[in-house]
Amino acid sequence: MPPAFVDVGSAETFRDEDVAYASRLWQAGGQAELHVWPGGFHGFDMMAPQAAISQEARAARVRWLKRLLG
Repeated sequence: MPPAFVDVGSAETFRDEDVAYASRLWQAGGQAELHVWPGGFHGFDMMAPQAAISQEARAARVRWLKRLLG
């Protein structure tokens, strides 16, 4: 499996499923980077793009891509 980037807000409805997905990838020997953003809800980064947490979430995605493609 290709490396995966999994990020989810702690207040997201699908938080547990996202964490379980990353865990299953690790158990299968795959690579996953998991971020659980404190207080984040579904779409928090699009609904509040100027919020510090949104900016950090986007920056984390970019850093991961740069490492992956670097």
